[in-house]
Amino acid sequence: MNPNDILKQQFLLIVDNQLRDNSPPETAQTLRRLQAEGYSAQEAKLLISQCVSVEVVNAMQFDKPYNNERYVRNLNKLPGQPTEE
Repeated sequence: MNPNDILKQQFLLIVDNQLRDNSPPETAQTLRRLQAEGYSAQEAKLLISQCVSVEVVNAMQFDKPYNNERYVRNLNKLPGQPTEE
């Protein structure tokens, strides 16, 4: 398994944990919205995981804390690309 596949699995695990814990609730809301727009559950989780990756990269690369406002803003942009702004 290559490093990208490992990261992808970890990001999807975070999404599954957020859904299980309903924290933040916007993750489950976004999953339902994307499914209503025609995305499969797996496709929707992959899109959500892109938002997770923005937060992980900011935490690791730039030593910045998790930003819930940006995370929710990026969830609301899906299926558009999340941003680091």
